[in-house]
Amino acid sequence: MRYYANQLSNQLKQALAPFYMVFGEEPYQEANCVQQIKHTAKKQGFDEVIKFTLLPGFDWQELIAQYNSMSLFSTRTLIEFDLNQQKPGTQGSQAFKLLTEQPNPDVIIIVKGAKAGQDIQRSAWFKALDKQGIFVPCYQLTGNHLARWLDEQCKRLKLNLAHDAKRSLLHATEGNLLATHQELEKLSLLYKSDPIDQTQVLTGLLNQAKFDIFDLNSALLNGNTKQIIKVMLKLASDNVEPTSIVWNLNKEAQTLRDLKQGLQQGQNISQLFKQNGIWKNQQAATSQAVERLTLAHIEQIIILLAQFDVAYKRAQLVSPYQALAHIALSFCQPIEFQLPYQHIK
Repeated sequence: MRYYANQLSNQLKQALAPFYMVFGEEPYQEANCVQQIKHTAKKQGFDEVIKFTLLPGFDWQELIAQYNSMSLFSTRTLIEFDLNQQKPGTQGSQAFKLLTEQPNPDVIIIVKGAKAGQDIQRSAWFKALDKQGIFVPCYQLTGNHLARWLDEQCKRLKLNLAHDAKRSLLHATEGNLLATHQELEKLSLLYKSDPIDQTQVLTGLLNQAKFDIFDLNSALLNGNTKQIIKVMLKLASDNVEPTSIVWNLNKEAQTLRDLKQGLQQGQNISQLFKQNGIWKNQQAATSQAVERLTLAHIEQIIILLAQFDVAYKRAQLVSPYQALAHIALSFCQPIEFQLPYQHIK
């Protein structure tokens, strides 16, 4: 059954489903939906959380065994499974169908993935999960939907933003909900419920070091190696959280992949720009990047970012900023590169 991101909270008040599929192209909504499910599940005794990420060579039997095993630490378990922007393949499809044949009442599975097109929704594994679970599509917000989301966030935080202040904020963050949300929280701390005008918003944006992350976008798309290195050095010196940089790089890579796939399928470039929320001032540079990079190369960048994310969270990397710089430079041309893992003695 399908519930949109803004409908999920009402669904969770009714009952927890055994399976949740949170798919989409908007990371902030995806993360927020996953957190809502985990929070609700924890209140109902699902205390243990186990995470899997689909990487090359993944053993699907490990997922099946974990789903069917009794936990030593908790009577109820939540499994968070990240498809890592990939399809499960034959083995994964069989594994998911097998899990739905004998649902474990003491386990909830959240499957995270990229946008679920019609090909995915028609697949047997998706239908099996959807029949007993909840499908939550997280679409990128644009136009009136984005403005409505901003109004809801302002109301929740009791922020009093002027109309031109809201417009400037959305323009500066380019539809990035995570960046917009972080800026709103900062404004809430600074001004509480006092009126906030455009000048105050712009001043805050100019003074916010983390927005240097988005300076990477034009450099990536234009293939400007010198600018990429310049921005990466600034981010490293400011100790900007590497996971934020990964998010930005991954968003660009996924967008380029979607555009490349759409063009190969014969879709119109103007319509693809509209579907992917590409602003007019970004379209020329985006077209250059799509022409410059092959689909295989873009997919390799996405795999590298996923591997980096896992390794960084496990503290397995020696020089994370250097690694991110190499991945960012891969947007310009293919680079033979391996992540700098620590040597364990």
